[in-house]
Amino acid sequence: MSDDRVIDVTDVWKIFGDRPEAALQAIRDRGLTKAEVLGEFNAVVGVADVSLSVRRGEIFCIMGLSGSGKSTLVRHFNRLLEPTAGRIEIEGVDVTALKPKELQRFRNHKIGMVFQNFALMPHRSVLDNVAMPLEIRQVAKNERMRQAAAILDIVELGAWGAKFAHELSGGMQQRVGLARALAANPDVLLMDEPFSALDPLIRRQLQDEFIRLSKILKKTTVFITHDLDEAVRIGDRIAIMRDGKMVQTGTAEDIVMHPADDYVADFVAGISRLKVVHAHAVMQPLDAYAATHGPLSADLPRVDEGETLSNLITMAIDDDRPVIVHDAGTDRGVITRADLLRTVIEGTEVS
Repeated sequence: MSDDRVIDVTDVWKIFGDRPEAALQAIRDRGLTKAEVLGEFNAVVGVADVSLSVRRGEIFCIMGLSGSGKSTLVRHFNRLLEPTAGRIEIEGVDVTALKPKELQRFRNHKIGMVFQNFALMPHRSVLDNVAMPLEIRQVAKNERMRQAAAILDIVELGAWGAKFAHELSGGMQQRVGLARALAANPDVLLMDEPFSALDPLIRRQLQDEFIRLSKILKKTTVFITHDLDEAVRIGDRIAIMRDGKMVQTGTAEDIVMHPADDYVADFVAGISRLKVVHAHAVMQPLDAYAATHGPLSADLPRVDEGETLSNLITMAIDDDRPVIVHDAGTDRGVITRADLLRTVIEGTEVS
């Protein structure tokens, strides 16, 4: 595994049923569809030949509609589910090969998980809930309470340590769940639709809180969601699943600008490009522009290649001249009003 990759998933299959291996062999030999596997073997294909890698410190969002296989897939990373076939490595360790005690130790030290259900212990205080992973590790009580209190401060719940779960709002309970996952200082965070049960306003606040924490703690995170807006806000990269298969992986900009197929195109049709698309994706080559319009003036406005489409449009309102795009002081391309208009129109859903 490369030093940059924390998680490597290779050719993973999960088939639910009495004869999963036979069903998989039939898929490989005869190319059976998901429906044919159900009919012939009474088996359900949950994950179909998925490979992916997650880089150190990134937030990798896996998204799809209900039944796409996203939650099934993430439960293989800590072997809450056993794969029918394939290999999963985390920090160079083949998780699929671990024996029960090794797996338990690996989960306790390497992986934190946050579910949609807060799963807080009602008879324990907030501080005790957060300290649970450290208690499982048999950390001394004073030390685990100290570490738990420090994590509560980070999620801005330091004053609530003595309260019980029922005394907290839903959003606060989910922050406690996140604090508990962070308390053991895991290398990897697995988050399965952690905010989807919350009201829209609270959900957005928690997304902001998670983004803030991610910048501080730099945890490698796999984040499951069915909400593309959430994935775009949070994810460094996004993987879209359908019928157990990985359809496309890339940055939000990659997926919005270059959808792999009609399914992905429909999926991203409603996403505003204003904050997702950047100058480097809109610009045309300098020589192509010069061939048509002549040499560029030296006093034209310049922007960094990471400038957003939203800001570029604002600039174009007041100044109709082309804009030079540069990177590290080197001119890379040019953007005209026509380029901006074309990008916006192509991103508009037409009825």
